[in-house]
Amino acid sequence: MSLGYLALVLHAHLPFVRHPESDYVLEEEWLYEAITETYVPLLLMFEGLLRDGVDFKLTMSMTPPLVSMLRDPLLQDRYSKHLDQLIELAEKEVDHHSQNGHLRYLADYYVQEFTRVRETWERCDRDLIQAFKPFLESNNLEIITCGATHGYLPLMQMYPQAVWAQIQVACQHYEENFGRPPKGIWLPECAYYEGLERMLADAGLRYFIMDGHGLLYARPRPRFGTYAPIFTETGVAAFGRDHESSQQVWSSEVGYPGAAEYREFYKDLGWEAEYEYIKPYIMPNGQRKNTGIKYHKITGRGLSLHEKALYDPYWAREKAAEHAENFMFNRQRQISHLSSMMGRPPIVLSPYDAELYGHWWYEGPWFLDYLFRKTWFDQNQFSMTHLADYLRQHPQQQVARPSQSSWGFKGFHEYWLNDTNAWIYPYLHKAAERMIELSRREPSDELEWRALNQAARELLLAQSSDWAFIMRTGTMVPYAVRRTRIHLQRFTKLYEDILAEKVDSGWLEKVAAIDNIFPSINYRVYRPLNA
Repeated sequence: MSLGYLALVLHAHLPFVRHPESDYVLEEEWLYEAITETYVPLLLMFEGLLRDGVDFKLTMSMTPPLVSMLRDPLLQDRYSKHLDQLIELAEKEVDHHSQNGHLRYLADYYVQEFTRVRETWERCDRDLIQAFKPFLESNNLEIITCGATHGYLPLMQMYPQAVWAQIQVACQHYEENFGRPPKGIWLPECAYYEGLERMLADAGLRYFIMDGHGLLYARPRPRFGTYAPIFTETGVAAFGRDHESSQQVWSSEVGYPGAAEYREFYKDLGWEAEYEYIKPYIMPNGQRKNTGIKYHKITGRGLSLHEKALYDPYWAREKAAEHAENFMFNRQRQISHLSSMMGRPPIVLSPYDAELYGHWWYEGPWFLDYLFRKTWFDQNQFSMTHLADYLRQHPQQQVARPSQSSWGFKGFHEYWLNDTNAWIYPYLHKAAERMIELSRREPSDELEWRALNQAARELLLAQSSDWAFIMRTGTMVPYAVRRTRIHLQRFTKLYEDILAEKVDSGWLEKVAAIDNIFPSINYRVYRPLNA
């Protein structure tokens, strides 16, 4: 019998970026990069583990915007074209580097990898959600939900109906796509405020994930810190992030992804190739962009991009195996120590953004593959688990009230509310008030019904925490500002047209075709909770 548990949780999320009104929008490539570098590699890893008899356990949150985009025919078509172009460029690189053995080797490697992605994509009929479902059915993968559009819930708490809409719409969307209700939720940005658990319980959710200090400062203080969940007074469990295991991967100073052997993210062919040569593979307006073909390794700290040495996937894979061994060893030591101290099996919760594995840290899926295999074959001190299984096996936990928190900078809310993005909140709050007002209406005809539902969609899309986050980071800011403004403008027009009983059917049809998320939404989700 193992001494404790390790629970890996991957947060799979992207904001809803879909632009049928344009032939090309750079931000749509966020999804394409994630499919190529994260989601297909994870799927292939799952298949390989089961093929080899490894009974792995992993929890993944798959947010409604990501699920919607992965199942959208327009984006599926565009991704297929993107992938074909990527393979064409890689094949061109093989010929281009015929006189350079190492670069030819790397170009061949990319041709093989991109071709394998395309074969998997086509084998799955371009529906990765359907491809992930068998692992949910086999209980190897526990898929949980998130806020409907990843809205930052503590900054909506003055409008409980807006919080409820984020939760309820997400749960409905999950059930439509996975054929069952979700058991748990990844709170957007792990952001919690006191009382939120009542809505989670009303939605039928059994547990949520928060940052460690949200648990450590619970009242009363949890006896076992973050190494056991707590039950809130509503019966919903709260799991807290383990700092030690998270730091080993996340930390820019000591984290695994900074190893010299790993691929350098910031040195891409799209920025380095001769302009006329690369022009067909960059943006239509001629601006350069990342292609996903990267020939160099991190090499060492303090070096400029020009000083980076050539990458070798063989040695990078060896380093990933070494790091998986180290991570497993550290969890053995950690869990053994905690078990003797606690007198009961601890659970170490290690949550990460899914895109860390593959997109940002190219070798991340290899690391996970080695970790699952080594944990299964090479040790017996801890078991991998997902959170629903843990609660089934350990139904008795301490009752406490968690503390307000997030996993953002400084652990609270300032990353999403500061001088770069505070301007959005008066508008979001006003729109929430107006949506609650609209929710009391009974539509006079089918057109008003569609307008009311579209107003709900526009508010949800405007509330995405991604826009405030991007404004704070300082990258792609004009896009984040434009998205916030355009959804609020569309909402305002719908609000005014509905009150005036003059809904523009042509305009509504165009907007609904662009912002087509949540086709089954019912605007009444915003009605006062006691109504």
